[in-house]
Amino acid sequence: MQWFAAPEYWLGRLLAQRMVAAVYLLGFLAAARQFRALIGEHGMLPVPRFLARVPFRQAPSLFQLHYSDRLFAAVAWTGCALSAAVLAGLADLVPLWASPLIWAALWAGYLSIVNVGQTWYSFGWESLLLEAGFLTAFLGNDEVAPPVLTLWLLRWLVFRVEFGAGLIKLRGDSCWRDLTCLRYHHETQPMPGPLSWFFHHLPDPLHRVEVAANHVTQLLVPLCLFLPQPVASLAAGVIVVTQLWLVASGNFAWLNWLTIALALSALDATRLDGLLPLPAPPAYDPAPGWFEGLVIATAVVVAVLSYWPARNLLSRRQVMNRSFNRIHLVNTYGAFGSVNRIRQEVTVEGTDDPEITRHTVWKEYQFRGKPGDVRRLPRQFAPYHLRLDWLMWFAGISPEYARPWFLPFVARLLENDPDTLRLLRVNPFPAAPPTHVRAVLHRYRFTDRHELRATGAWWHRTALHEYLEPIDRETLRRAGHGLAPARPATRRRALRTVPLAPPGHRRRERRTPPAPRPPDQDPAAGGDR
Repeated sequence: MQWFAAPEYWLGRLLAQRMVAAVYLLGFLAAARQFRALIGEHGMLPVPRFLARVPFRQAPSLFQLHYSDRLFAAVAWTGCALSAAVLAGLADLVPLWASPLIWAALWAGYLSIVNVGQTWYSFGWESLLLEAGFLTAFLGNDEVAPPVLTLWLLRWLVFRVEFGAGLIKLRGDSCWRDLTCLRYHHETQPMPGPLSWFFHHLPDPLHRVEVAANHVTQLLVPLCLFLPQPVASLAAGVIVVTQLWLVASGNFAWLNWLTIALALSALDATRLDGLLPLPAPPAYDPAPGWFEGLVIATAVVVAVLSYWPARNLLSRRQVMNRSFNRIHLVNTYGAFGSVNRIRQEVTVEGTDDPEITRHTVWKEYQFRGKPGDVRRLPRQFAPYHLRLDWLMWFAGISPEYARPWFLPFVARLLENDPDTLRLLRVNPFPAAPPTHVRAVLHRYRFTDRHELRATGAWWHRTALHEYLEPIDRETLRRAGHGLAPARPATRRRALRTVPLAPPGHRRRERRTPPAPRPPDQDPAAGGDR
């Protein structure tokens, strides 16, 4: 079938497949390095406990058959090796029938991780990676030209990412409509980057231009992806430039890079001949019938599953970062329909004093990515994903977001748990664990140029109130938050035995500034602006 092949998109396929493989590599690497503290057998939200109450039909995963930390590590590191091999070109060296199987192995491995990852894996870009990785399997390899149907499915995915994000903004916070959201966003975003301070201090007219440009890029440009060339290639280029702007302005894990990869699939190499020194386009054999049938069947399945995200886009009650099935295919996307006006951060402190007095000296734990030390310039970690740091941002918005995992986190600090400490930048108690740990809620804001010059501090912070009263190891153990192996059948004591704030917290709350507006998304459903 001549209509089936689109050889002019060979470059777009190459870039998209290699970049998706690179993101898979980052996803598996983050899982391998962070899982023991987060969801391991002795983790904050242990997988065995989760699997004891959630059946396979609700969370399909190979770990439903058996779970151990050793098996999880094997899956994660195997995923790293396989994705690195694909990044190096493995999928193009094997026969055509083997290429989809390689991509399917990556998809199945990462799906198995996401479906047992609980809160730590509820970010929107997890579903985006799974959907992108699934579709990439049907782009073929160097034996055949890129299939037209798969290329259109990728454009439909980019459209949902961008258009969904644009609609949720117009329907959400009024600051998106009056073009003022970026007065606050660079300062209050989940994990600022090294340039966020500078973006925040741009003149207000430029902030308004940023918002207006965001609306154009997310609401108008995606429509152009479905127009003839060269318009579609130009639209893809605009999306790429916009995503690079977002990369510079903050840390959003691999969302922006994955969106770039998907947009690049719309590039027509023949339109770039005069601009770039490209090699001659490859010569392809006709696609075998089984491959054509597989691609057509996939397109039909995606078309059927598209009913739910399409209906969501048209709904006044639009939701974002939602999967409508257990295998995370054909999802709905979007982020930051509301923007926080102030930044609240939870700082975690410990002491080795045997008793708590007003003279107790508290030492602060420092995280890798989230703001802590006011003199430390925020670092660039994206596209790598720091899951604990991201969820600490949600903890500052409301203790309810942190209730499932915060006390287990504190319990591991009181044990000097090595796996948990590896997630942090500074442990103030290297020799012996602290006797007590507490948490304090602070208001953070960027300093201005004069304050930065005078103090060398990028942030200014003000303590608001205790977020967690001083607590010791035994109290947490009695509440069921020790480091004993997770036993699914054992019922833990209720969390109310260890409140996240001292008894007098409600009375003092009246004297603190108003809390930031909670985001209109799940506690970990991050995303682009």
